[in-house]
Amino acid sequence: MNTLQSINARTGEAHGTPLTPSTAQDIDRAATAAHAAFDAWGRSSGEQRAALLRALADGLEAERETLVPLADLETALGPVRLNGELDRTTFQLRRFADIALRGEPFAVLDDPAVAGGPPAGHPAMVRQRVPLGPVAMFAASNFPFAFSVLGGDTASALAAGCPVVVKAHPGHPGLSQVVFAMIQRVLQAQGLPAGLIGFVQGAGIEVGVGLIRHPLIAAGAFTGSTRGGAALQAEANARPRPIPFYGELGSINPLVALPAALAAKGAELATTLAGSISLGCGQFCTNPGLLVLVDGPETDAFIQQLTPALAQQKPHPMLTAGMRKAFDAGVQALVDAGASSLLQGEGVAPAPGPQLLQVSAQRFIEHAELREEVFGPSSLIVRCASLAEVPQVLAAVGGSLTVTVWGADEDTAAHRAIVRSATQIAGRVLFAGVPTGVAVTAAQQHGGPWPASTSPMTTSVGDAALERFLRPVCLQDAPVWLLARGGVPC
Repeated sequence: MNTLQSINARTGEAHGTPLTPSTAQDIDRAATAAHAAFDAWGRSSGEQRAALLRALADGLEAERETLVPLADLETALGPVRLNGELDRTTFQLRRFADIALRGEPFAVLDDPAVAGGPPAGHPAMVRQRVPLGPVAMFAASNFPFAFSVLGGDTASALAAGCPVVVKAHPGHPGLSQVVFAMIQRVLQAQGLPAGLIGFVQGAGIEVGVGLIRHPLIAAGAFTGSTRGGAALQAEANARPRPIPFYGELGSINPLVALPAALAAKGAELATTLAGSISLGCGQFCTNPGLLVLVDGPETDAFIQQLTPALAQQKPHPMLTAGMRKAFDAGVQALVDAGASSLLQGEGVAPAPGPQLLQVSAQRFIEHAELREEVFGPSSLIVRCASLAEVPQVLAAVGGSLTVTVWGADEDTAAHRAIVRSATQIAGRVLFAGVPTGVAVTAAQQHGGPWPASTSPMTTSVGDAALERFLRPVCLQDAPVWLLARGGVPC
């Protein structure tokens, strides 16, 4: 059995005593308890759901002084970033509380009866939604609050009426346990069953696989690597009764910088981009890992501005030793595939230095190895011979969470082609700023075609994240008492 140990991210030293991974019996108990809690929670009111979500947000804030230092020890993300992330997490919880209170999980579509025969005539119908059931939630490594035990997946599932069993991330196990202990106190204070939010942990694949295979789990939500997400999706599909699996996976997030934008404010954009590439040591799912540029003097000048701006960045240590090893291997794989290095930052051990590489558009299109995500402070420049090559480069990417396009301010055929290509491969297309920043709001779409996510019609961030855990049901000629419930399941 794999050892589960809290690690000081800055020194690599063990912190505290080894932790006990969950057994098959532990997983069964958590899933069974979540299933037992579903009967009441699935038909709970918006007021009940909102009260829990707000109490959980209050609980995080009340323990800030304990949680942030522990998160910093295990992730090296720094107190400024982590305090901001805790604030984002409480904002998410309260936002989904408001959504539940407004009755959005219970929205109904009333389709009154029409007299006569088909196709025009039909019975009275009401379309509403019901919660799926217990959700297996896989916490992410790079956001120890916002995509972890009480992250957006947990908040949206609870607002939808679904219990949750959290698979904690082994990169911050101590923090996860402390947060879960707070959750249990909140559930007890509200008179809710402890199994409404369950918890399992483990450093190997056994716990995650065991959880997604459990017959009482009704859906999975995952944020992490393409390899890990694909394996869990395969498990979800291979069950005797397959279940939905919502995975937010790898993404290289192309940033297209057109000559007009570079000519207007290249130096400013270079500084902004350098900060985005190295933000959080590059450990963002929206890190701009691909820079698509068009040959010309503007691009030459921009690269000369970007290289020193990126060299000045001082990334902190990566989340885990395994991620640092994978980062180094990923950069080397780009070189082996034909990319030339423009910047090899040395870094200060154990932190990596920023990396900037370059390759031609034709080689990028021809070699799939150049399209692999490198999770860390690096970016690959793809140089296009003309504007016409830009859509070809984007098409080769296949799928991405984001595409950023700088300089498409005029309505031209070339710009339309680039924007069209961007919308075909990404869930979010930006025309200003950088992609490292995902607002929690109504219009957000944090998902995209494979390999960015397993279900490109859904989002893991924003109000629409709720939709993943609700299943449509049509009620035909329903009795008055059932319709009077206003979409609340009985």
